[in-house]
Parts: sequence; C-alpha cells; structure tokens
Amino acid sequence: MASELPDLAEQLIRGRRATRAFLPDPVPDETLRAVFDLAGAAPSNANAQPWQVEVVSGSARDKLAEALVAAHRADRRTVDFPYSEDIYSPVHQRRRSAAGTALYRALGIGRDAADLRADYDAQSLSFYGAPHVALLFAPESGNPRLTADVGMYAQTLLLALAAYGVASCPQALLSFYADTVRETLGVSGGKLLFGISFGYADPAAAINTITVGREPLEETTRFHR
Repeated sequence: MASELPDLAEQLIRGRRATRAFLPDPVPDETLRAVFDLAGAAPSNANAQPWQVEVVSGSARDKLAEALVAAHRADRRTVDFPYSEDIYSPVHQRRRSAAGTALYRALGIGRDAADLRADYDAQSLSFYGAPHVALLFAPESGNPRLTADVGMYAQTLLLALAAYGVASCPQALLSFYADTVRETLGVSGGKLLFGISFGYADPAAAINTITVGREPLEETTRFHR
C-alpha cells in the first residue's frame, strides 16, 4: 500500500479543481460529518485549531443566498480583511489574468462584457448552485499566524472533500459580505476569511471542464543545500 501512496496523492491533489456548476443533490449527513471530522486533523500553530466553521445547507442555505444577493445588489459590502487590487504583484496579476481568461472563455463572456461579468459574480453568491457552503472564520484578533492556520485547515478540507468524491469551490467573494453572513446565520465573533461551496459536480457543465496552469517548480521554489 505504501508504494501506491505517491500515485494516490498525485491523483487527489492534481485532480482537485474549483467546480462552478453543481447538481442539486445534497451530500449525505454521514459523509458531511466524516469530511469535516477529517479536515479537523489539519495542522496549526501549537495545536491552537483556531478555525470556526459554519456549514450551511437546506433552507438555511437558501436564506443565506438570498441575503447575499440582496446585499450585493444594494452594494452593502463589509469585509473583515481589507482587500485591494494592489495586493497583487505584476506576476500575480499575470496569473490571475490567465485564469480569468480561461473562465470567461468557457462561459462565452467576452473581455469587454462588463455587465455579463457582473451578472456572473451575482450568480456566484448563490454558491454556483451547490447545495452546501462552509464559511471559514479566523479569530477575532485577525492575527496573521492564526489566520494562516485557517488556510491550512481549508486546504485539508478541500482534499478531504475530493477524497470523498465531493466537488468544491473556494470563494473569496463571500467574505465581502461578512456582516450579512453573520446576521443571517446568527454568528458572533470571528473574522470571515472566505467560503467554500460544495456538492456534486454537474458533469454536463462546460465551466467544469476548464483547467488552469501552474507555474514551473523553478519559478516558485528554491532548494538550498
């Protein structure tokens, strides 16, 4: 079995991708509990496990989607972690642009179709049709090290979902309406980092066929000896 692990890891990690069209079928409760229990094995500084996770399904999911779309239309943005386009360096912008081009090409949306792009953003606030969404909160302090722990939890969760055959999509846009999320779910404390929509992928959706590249190892990693 040990000799198969590298191949299995390759399949799991490289096979995981952001899914943006889902079937309405809910994930069974026993699978949900198994996935989130497994994700809890993620590493953290001094084993602090500082993540707060809100998993939303059913009527609560529908209510949250309606509230997010309404907040978007009213331009009621509230962010716990400040965001600006200038956080990206030129090389980061190049990678973002390539990914965006692939996404909008699959959707048939042209580069200059700003209205259609905005409409698609609004649709994403309904979780791309996914029957579930997990909202990930960092500690109220916003300490960078503890917030990084939530990132490690998130990657573990994404891989756990993939291992159980559940598709997912991390969505930073959900965190742009942090107060709406808190008010709708009755959540107090914590800072909303992002959300992860998840369920079973729609195999007929063209948007689920896109792939985005990764930089060569030499561009991101140095080995010191």
